[in-house]
Amino acid sequence: QVQLVESGGGLVQAGGSLRLSCAASGSIVSIDAMGWYRQPPGKQREWVAHSNGSRTNYADSVKGRFTISRDNAKNTVYLQMNNLKPEDTAVYYCWGLGPGWGKGTLVTVSS
Repeated sequence: QVQLVESGGGLVQAGGSLRLSCAASGSIVSIDAMGWYRQPPGKQREWVAHSNGSRTNYADSVKGRFTISRDNAKNTVYLQMNNLKPEDTAVYYCWGLGPGWGKGTLVTVSS
């Protein structure tokens, strides 16, 4: 079973950028759909972005600021986050169709 491990979270000021990584323990070539979700403090987990083949989709709240990408050679999925806002503060989780969920990485955006 492929496992997913997120990294790259941290504390950043509003307007700043972070890049999250999701490293898989095995090949992701055969994993059609992978994505990122987040859970803000005291709230439900919510969808952020998906990558399915050549298609990408984003939640309206992050569209134009976040970019999902995948490097199959490195078995890694990325989430580039620009122009971060305090409301982006959350634990960010990687998800893959088959592997399921990673354990998450915390992103804190200060105002």
